[in-house]
Amino acid sequence: MTEDSISQRADLEKAVRTFGGLWDTERGLRALRDTGHDPDPKHTRRILRDLASEGLLVKVEDWPVRYRVVRTG
Repeated sequence: MTEDSISQRADLEKAVRTFGGLWDTERGLRALRDTGHDPDPKHTRRILRDLASEGLLVKVEDWPVRYRVVRTG
């Protein structure tokens, strides 16, 4: 994983924890752009999947894929 990938993951996780609610690729992309990144949709989707596998997000819709924050601490 590159340094930028690690930074994007950290910034997106921070946004998810801070703002909560529902997350999809578009919201993830906006959050990363707001923190100064030039995100790739595929990478953003991977980060969201990783956060879901760690228990921070739970998938609530399959198409389009949408996640909900399950914990913020």
